Amino acid sequence: MRRGLRFVPPALLLLTLLELAVFVLVGRAVGFGAALLLVFAASLLGLVLLRREGMRAWRGFRAAAQAGQPPGAQVTDGLVGLAGALLLALPGLVSGVVGLLLLVPPLRRLAGGGVRRATERRVSSMVAGDLFGPRRVRVYPGAPQPAPTTVQPPAGPQQQPGPAIEGEIVDR
Repeated sequence: MRRGLRFVPPALLLLTLLELAVFVLVGRAVGFGAALLLVFAASLLGLVLLRREGMRAWRGFRAAAQAGQPPGAQVTDGLVGLAGALLLALPGLVSGVVGLLLLVPPLRRLAGGGVRRATERRVSSMVAGDLFGPRRVRVYPGAPQPAPTTVQPPAGPQQQPGPAIEGEIVDR
């Protein structure tokens, strides 16, 4: 986890430079005022959607919990929706487009599947089962595997470790 965090500052710098470059290009194409208005409108829409997606995620989580179902699907859908709304609320055209794409239902399901797979890889199978319910396992026919053999200890007398040397720790 910490290894990946070292890439965050350079990634944020690159994202900022990309946002500025796209803003300048759009500003030259449609005018500075129109580009600024577009960024403000996207941010305002993102703020409105942030509240709506948060409430929707909470209602879905509560409904799943009350029905006794695993809440993982509602949680991942809510997280993707919140991430999309948050990216849309951030000032910038690139983040706004990515946020808007995360709110489109087919892409939202695709991103939710990615979040689910990433979560299942990082948590124990028991926690993943509690979150997402039983896993589907694909079984492919193949050559039978030989049964594992157990190694029997020799039937002779057990050897005892020799005397301990001063300062040595002997685990018995």
